[in-house]
Amino acid sequence: MLVIDNIEVIYSDVILALSEVSMRVEDGSIVVLLGGNGAGKSTTLKSVSGVLATEDGKLNEGKIELDGKRIDKMDPEDIARLGICHVLQERAVFQQLSTEENLLMGAYLRRDRNNIKKDMEGVYEYFPKLAALCNQKSGYLSGGEQQMLVIGRAFMARPRIMLLDEPSLGLAPAIAAGIFEVVKKINQEQKTSLLIAEQNAIAALSIADYGYVLENGKVVLDGPAQTLKGHQRIKQSYLGLGTAKQYYEAKSSKLREQKQQ
Repeated sequence: MLVIDNIEVIYSDVILALSEVSMRVEDGSIVVLLGGNGAGKSTTLKSVSGVLATEDGKLNEGKIELDGKRIDKMDPEDIARLGICHVLQERAVFQQLSTEENLLMGAYLRRDRNNIKKDMEGVYEYFPKLAALCNQKSGYLSGGEQQMLVIGRAFMARPRIMLLDEPSLGLAPAIAAGIFEVVKKINQEQKTSLLIAEQNAIAALSIADYGYVLENGKVVLDGPAQTLKGHQRIKQSYLGLGTAKQYYEAKSSKLREQKQQ
C-alpha cells in the first residue's frame, strides 16, 4: 500500500539525513522503524507526511507511493486527505483547548457528524482516562495523557495509515505498554496500518508484523518482527545482551597474555 523507494533526504542542501532508504507498509499491517537518535527515523516519517519543507529538508532522490500513486511531490494537507496521519514526537497538543476539543480537531476534514460522535466514544473506550479529562485543558495533562490524546486525535481522522513517532518516549514502562496495547487494538479492530518509529525495540516488535533498522540514515537490517526479536544485533544494540560476555572474554584474554609474559 505504502512504498518508500530508494529515497535520499537532505537538510539545508548540505546535511545528508537519509540515503537509499526503501521500505513498504502493507495494508492493515504494523511496521516498526528502529534506530538510535539521529538514525533518520523521524525524517523517514516526515518524508511520508510531506512536512520536510518546514525544516528546510527535501527529498533529493527516490519516490514515495500510495497505492501506486506518487505522493512525495504533494502538499502535506493533500497527503493528509489521502488518509495519512502523522503523530509527531513532541506530543503536540493544542494546549489551550480541552481534551475533547483536541479530539474534534482530529476530525476537521470530516463531515459525517454522526460517525464523528461515534468515533469520539471509541476514543474514550480505548483511553478511558481521557473521558474523565474531556473538559480539562490539554496543556495540563501529564505526558502519558497527552500521548493518549494525540493518538486519539489521529484516530478521529479515520486514517488509512497512522505514522507514530516515538510513542513511548519519556513514559513510564507501564504507561508505554498500555499505549502499545491500544495501538495494536486499533490496528486489529479498525484495520489501520501503522508505521511506528521507536527506540524501544522489544515493545515495538511485540506488536509489529515487520521491522526495519536504521543506522546513519540507511537501512541496515529488516525482516519479520519475530525474526528481528531474536536477532543478535537487536539484542546487543537495544538490550545490551552480549556486552557482558564480550567484556569477560576480553578480560580473560588480557589475563592470559599477562600470564604468558
